[in-house]
Amino acid sequence: MKAIWNNTVVAESDDTIVIENNHYFPADSLKKEFFEDSIAQTTCPWKGRASYYSLRVNGEQNKDAAWYYPDPKDAAKEIKGRVAFWKGVKIEK
Repeated sequence: MKAIWNNTVVAESDDTIVIENNHYFPADSLKKEFFEDSIAQTTCPWKGRASYYSLRVNGEQNKDAAWYYPDPKDAAKEIKGRVAFWKGVKIEK
């Protein structure tokens, strides 16, 4: 699977986990040069507290376009160390 934004592959892996129609990519599959830490956080009742990354590709920013759970609840422990995308990031085979 590939995560693509602004015509650029920002993550690629054959080992994604799909939860709630979102592909969670292993952290080591991210092309780190496109990721910036964000201060944004949200809470999911069953997964826990999510943290975010913004993407910067070709001089354009996609704020808070990727999220991850640094310390997920037990029900979501399989997504620890994984990142998912939204805000126009396309997921393709």
